[in-house]
Amino acid sequence: MPPETPVYTSYHPRWYRQRVSTYWWLGRWSYLVFILRELSSLAVAWVVLLTLLLVRAVSAGTDSYAEFVQWLKTPVVLALNAVALSFLVFHTITWFNAAPRAMGLRLGGRRVPERLVAVAHYAGWAAASALMAWMVLG
Repeated sequence: MPPETPVYTSYHPRWYRQRVSTYWWLGRWSYLVFILRELSSLAVAWVVLLTLLLVRAVSAGTDSYAEFVQWLKTPVVLALNAVALSFLVFHTITWFNAAPRAMGLRLGGRRVPERLVAVAHYAGWAAASALMAWMVLG
C-alpha cells in the first residue's frame, strides 16, 4: 500500500522562512572577505588562460609571439592583469592565513603552532618571489 500524500488545506500553517537579501555578504567583514576570496578564483582562471595563450603563441612562432606581446600591452589587458594580480595576492594571503587551521600539522605527537605554519608559508612565498625576481631581472 503506497504512503498517503499529505493533504494541505487553506488552514494549513506555513513555515516561517526569513527572507535573506541578495547582498547578505555585505553585512559583515568576514562574509565580504569570503565572497572576495571565492571571486579571486576567476583571477586564477584568467592567469591560467593567459599562460595557455602564451604557450600557444610561443609554439606558433616568432610572429605570433610578437602579436601576443603587443596584445598584452593594450590598456585593457594591462588593467585586467593589475586587477588579477591584486586578487591573486589577496587569494594567497587569505589562504596562508587559513592554512594553519586547515592543515592540523603534527610533529612528534604535538600540534605545530599555527603561527609557525603561517610563517613557513610566507617564507616560502618570499623565497619563491625572490627567485623569480632574480631570474627575470638578472
